[in-house]
Amino acid sequence: MNSPLWLGLGCRAGTAFGPLFETVRCFLAAHSLTPAALTGLASLDRRTAEPGLIALAAELALPLSGFSATRLEQETPRLATPSAHVFALTGCHGVAEAAALAAAGPNACLRVPRVRTGDITLALAETPPS
Repeated sequence: MNSPLWLGLGCRAGTAFGPLFETVRCFLAAHSLTPAALTGLASLDRRTAEPGLIALAAELALPLSGFSATRLEQETPRLATPSAHVFALTGCHGVAEAAALAAAGPNACLRVPRVRTGDITLALAETPPS
């Protein structure tokens, strides 16, 4: 059985489905993965109401989990690329990595640290088998 994989996403407000879908498609292909390998998508809670992210989750047939900035900030010690700039914008030092880790659980690790493509950031966290 494969380990659960969570894709963390960060994006600007108003990011459309098309760029999100294409960025995720390329990210997954670059890591020899398909959407079927993912357990779900995760982001900052205020992004989970974004039409682009809602459409992406629907297209990929994956759940979309949202976490508060306070909860994501708790993941800071586990981040590979914490950012003071992101903290100034969101109240947490990372969205993609932190959301992926928060969704994947306390024993999770980053399988792919944050990758940025334009206004979209992605990271992949994996829960090791117990």
